[in-house]
Amino acid sequence: MTMMTPPPTRDQEDDEMLVPHQEIADGAQPMEVVAQTEAVSTAENQQAEEIPSTSFTWTIENFSRLNVKKHYSDIFIDGGYKWRVLIFPKGNNVDHLSMYLDVADSATLPYGWSRCAQFSLAVINQIQNRLTIRKDTQHQFNARESDWGFTSFMPLSDLYDPSRGYLLNDTLVVEAEVAVRRVIDYWTYDSRKETGYVGLKNQGATCYMNSLLQTLYHIPYFRKAVYHMPTTENDIPSGSIPLALQSLFYKLQYSDTSVSTKELTKSFGWDTYDSFMQHDAQELNRVLCEKLEDKMKGTVVEGTIQQLFEGHNINYIECINVDYKSSRKESFYDLQLDVKGCRDVYASFDKYVEVERLEGDNKYHAEQYGLQDARKGVLFIDFPPVLQLQLKRFEYDFMRDTMVKINDRYEFPLQLDLDRDNGKYLSPDADRTVRNVYTLHSVLVHSGGVHGGHYYAFIRPTLSDQWFKFDDERVTKEDTKRALEEQYGGEEELPQVNPGLNNTPFKFTKYSNAYMLVYIRECDKDKIICNVDEKDIAEHLRVRLKKEQEEKEQKKKEKAEAHLYTIIKVARDEDLVEQIGRVIFFDLVDHDKVRSFRIQKQIPFNTFKEEVAKEFGIPVQFQRFWLWAKRQNQTYRPNRPLSPQEEAQSVGQLREVSNKPNNAELKLFLEVEFGLDLRPLLPPDKTKEDILLFFKLYEPEKQELRYVGRLFVKALGKPTEILTKLNKMAGFSPSEEIELYEEIKFEPSVMCEHIDKRLTFRSSQLEDGDIICYQRSPLLESADRFWYPDVPSFLEYVHNRQVVHFRSLEKPKEDDFCLELSKLHTYDDVVERVAHQLGVDDPSKIRLTSHNCYSQQPKPQPIKYRGVEHLSDMLIHYNQTSDILYYEALDIPLPELQGLKTLKVAFHHATKDEVVIHSIRLPKNSTVGDVINELKSKVELSHPKAELRLLEVFYHKIYKIFPPSEKIENINDQYWTLRAEEIPEEEKSLGPHDRLIHVYHFMKDPNQNQMLQNFGEPFLFVIHESETLAEVKVRIQKKLHVPDEDFSKWKFAFISMNRPDYLEDSDIVSTRFQKRDVYGAWEQYLGLEHSDATPKRAYSANQNRHAFEKPVKIYN
Repeated sequence: MTMMTPPPTRDQEDDEMLVPHQEIADGAQPMEVVAQTEAVSTAENQQAEEIPSTSFTWTIENFSRLNVKKHYSDIFIDGGYKWRVLIFPKGNNVDHLSMYLDVADSATLPYGWSRCAQFSLAVINQIQNRLTIRKDTQHQFNARESDWGFTSFMPLSDLYDPSRGYLLNDTLVVEAEVAVRRVIDYWTYDSRKETGYVGLKNQGATCYMNSLLQTLYHIPYFRKAVYHMPTTENDIPSGSIPLALQSLFYKLQYSDTSVSTKELTKSFGWDTYDSFMQHDAQELNRVLCEKLEDKMKGTVVEGTIQQLFEGHNINYIECINVDYKSSRKESFYDLQLDVKGCRDVYASFDKYVEVERLEGDNKYHAEQYGLQDARKGVLFIDFPPVLQLQLKRFEYDFMRDTMVKINDRYEFPLQLDLDRDNGKYLSPDADRTVRNVYTLHSVLVHSGGVHGGHYYAFIRPTLSDQWFKFDDERVTKEDTKRALEEQYGGEEELPQVNPGLNNTPFKFTKYSNAYMLVYIRECDKDKIICNVDEKDIAEHLRVRLKKEQEEKEQKKKEKAEAHLYTIIKVARDEDLVEQIGRVIFFDLVDHDKVRSFRIQKQIPFNTFKEEVAKEFGIPVQFQRFWLWAKRQNQTYRPNRPLSPQEEAQSVGQLREVSNKPNNAELKLFLEVEFGLDLRPLLPPDKTKEDILLFFKLYEPEKQELRYVGRLFVKALGKPTEILTKLNKMAGFSPSEEIELYEEIKFEPSVMCEHIDKRLTFRSSQLEDGDIICYQRSPLLESADRFWYPDVPSFLEYVHNRQVVHFRSLEKPKEDDFCLELSKLHTYDDVVERVAHQLGVDDPSKIRLTSHNCYSQQPKPQPIKYRGVEHLSDMLIHYNQTSDILYYEALDIPLPELQGLKTLKVAFHHATKDEVVIHSIRLPKNSTVGDVINELKSKVELSHPKAELRLLEVFYHKIYKIFPPSEKIENINDQYWTLRAEEIPEEEKSLGPHDRLIHVYHFMKDPNQNQMLQNFGEPFLFVIHESETLAEVKVRIQKKLHVPDEDFSKWKFAFISMNRPDYLEDSDIVSTRFQKRDVYGAWEQYLGLEHSDATPKRAYSANQNRHAFEKPVKIYN
């Protein structure tokens, strides 16, 4: 049995669990709750599209006389399917009427059938129609669940009570309304065809950006302004925000498939890491609009952002008892509205303009009148045509020191009237002739928690009744209820399965809810929802994007026809000359950089040779083609020439002979021989004794390797026979002494062996396609004159060389300098080169940190001194290799630093109101006592014999007093503050009944249910036996130097487990503090309640910043 959660209905909020009609045994029922999802289908790639519904009325006479357990209605048709209503007149083993919708012909339907329907069932009240009980749900009907409905539809006691009006003249009227929904398969779903719109591709975690971009795109006035931003045909989208946005909007308007945002994010200056980091969409909205506003300056669309989104309010403070008023006009592009404690948008606006009274210890200082009681508030001068409301779904919880998501129910209307109640939100200076009535355009939704989730948007592009859901690549039609009511958030209730047995309904929180609303003012609607067509798009942009579209279509066509074609890649001597020593050093050619031909498979190879003749100017009879082969050592060499029989085959047949079947490419080497007059010759006959060898020349003085040609040699011949030819190819004198080496392989390591010129080519195991590298015979002094005196050392260098980008650890985004190093360089080699580059005399003062390829940031821990062997070890990160290292130039050698522990200690002066941060660097085996002694040599003490102590302070509480003997190696100063202070004299001579207690400042947070919030500097304080609060207050006021006027407003409380017990002046304070151990007594303290006059922590800068996010930045 499966039960599902019903959606909430307006008529009744205590709907019972929905179940198939399965006859339920007496006793407790099993409870298998299936949380409601957005798609009714069980498959993630399906959704149902609604079609018009059908109503069916069933009148049941002599209802009380029915003597059957279950009773079926007549069959009715909806959506081409047969349905009927099933009731249990006496309840399905419950004291409620049970009612279900049933697939009438389920027994005869084919195997695997299913259908989706949204339906409602109702018992009509025949006296007062408004009391009719109606309940609705949706379900995917199938062979296992062919009926679905409500086991506890309504109490039987209400049904059979004649005065209630449900059973009149023993007649019951039941009504069913069914809307069959067509199941959409998203593997084949076409958003453009189904909705007229297309989606945006998600780059990894860019759904927040996609929902915002769709919203902005569907404000046509904004889109038109973007199109009119000046761009040129020479601009590159990835380097120009205006062009990238124009390109994106054009594709959204005219493309048939979902659109990529990669060009746009590249124009922002983002790297891959930024695309996989989820940011705050509201913050991106502000940053993007600011950037566009800046880019629009000096153009025909300057001021568009302000015209669309800018409103103005006035902040005022008005004294109550004197004639003084201060005001300040401010502009806004969006409004942040409170969700917590507010029922709906209107309640948030009421709170926004709520008047705050400044009185008591919070009086306002009026210029010539001093401190005065006053009223403080905000009123609106004007609202913008497009009103963006940011709902504060994310807030900082001071007690938990983390961001939390507010999932409370929060309603928003389809029509928003900001002139309500005689314009109570407007300032006296507002233009009352402008009607501030808005209609809802977009609802941006966040589904999930504070540490991540998914974003999507519901939008009415033309403000019609039809809503659309834009969920990354997918666009679907939605109804108003889905876009509005289901995004209010709050809790949903699952009433008890067995009424009477379980009186506690189960509730669950809805984590999908609106976090941003976009409204368009009614009087500006025609201007904002304007027509945007091709004439608004720059000619060069249309040409560029149409060309892109044609290329895309061509690639698509080629992909579809790929099975009909073979790609033939032809390498020639010219390619080897061009690539070897420049693009490549090993093997002979990069096949991706040679001429390729797309040839139909059925075409004869000889016909293809004619195409080659046209392309390269080499007549067919002078062409000889060689097949390439991949050897076991992973090298790729010409293996053998094609036979006449093979050349007579079709291109497709030849490819199948030469390659694996799944490889659509055919790689060939074109051999052409030239005479002295540089005219092509017929290819020479080739026997088994002939070997084709390729030759590269190495010049150590230039550190250059280049291709010089190829020769046929006899297998039984010797290298000495071709030395004169090789010298001629190199431009050497005929008698120049040269050394020959065979290039055998280069992965995973280089193998290059010297060739004995006295042995035959066969004895040296040389064969077709082999490579011989040669050079002048090195002189004895060459080893000292050249970095790489011979071919093997040069190839080893090339194989292991690595250009490394070095960045200062203080500026991790900026390349500082590059060095060409070898992967085999040792730790000492690398730091020596870096030290030389930086002008640091001692390489051991260089500290390096590796790069995290995933976060694109430095790794948290630096590389220890000689902690890795080679450069390659520094650059590896899991299975990826980086080319970035971060450096620091230290003031002492790294080996010495690694033996030290550095602590940041805040020293609080005993008599001066100052705090100085000191870095204490000591050997790791040092103690707290050593830290204190070191600190004494750096600070100014109140007297020479003053003693110091070290405290651990976290969130304005003292958690620990470090004993002098504690080792410093395990002390962590990253997450809490280390505070040093002088020990007061009175603490040194405590009496037997004296107490040393914790004293903290606190205030109550009105936004957090009056929870206590600590602030300021905590301290330790001695209280004496029989000392009253009044006496303690005198000493505290003296210690803190608080003026009488301020101190008189302070309240004192004994606080245990965060609950305050307020004290009177006559209370004996010591009786409250029973714990003798001050080291663990932070949970009990004397609290000083007063307002916090210190500057606030900057948490409110962005109410919706997730705890894990970096700030959004657009760099270009």
